Amino acid sequence: MNTYTKNTNRCAAFTLIEILIVVIILGILASVVIVQITGMRTDAERSAFISSGQIFQEAAYRYYIDNNAFPEDVRSGRLPDGFGDYITSRSWESRTPIDGLWDMESNSYGLTSSLGVHFKNGTGDRKDDTYMQEIDAAIDDGDLSTGVFRKLAPRRYYFVIFE
Repeated sequence: MNTYTKNTNRCAAFTLIEILIVVIILGILASVVIVQITGMRTDAERSAFISSGQIFQEAAYRYYIDNNAFPEDVRSGRLPDGFGDYITSRSWESRTPIDGLWDMESNSYGLTSSLGVHFKNGTGDRKDDTYMQEIDAAIDDGDLSTGVFRKLAPRRYYFVIFE
């Protein structure tokens, strides 16, 4: 006779400790993934802003060649007359990839022409100088007071089209 007997009353199951360990591990993995995704989103927004700004800057040069003048200075978020022939109005009139409104400046802030983002009151998230310096570093010198990308006034960061 076999002295070994199976205990058929015992269920195979996880203990509470094992389940808690798995939950903790999943929580740690989820937090790492969320941090990575957030960082990638911020990088993508910056890249999209830079790309759009450079496209608009080139369009302003083409506008100048065709019209012997730069696009007019209009209210933030409003497309300058005739500039819609060079870009899609929807891309200009919607918020920038980093929030705020696109804006064209003419003969102001000591520049002949510039375009950029204006973080007006009530237009969503406002980026600070540190955030915008990272954008400037990707474009030119990382100094918001010089170069192709500058801070012209509080909440106003612009690509210089022509001094």
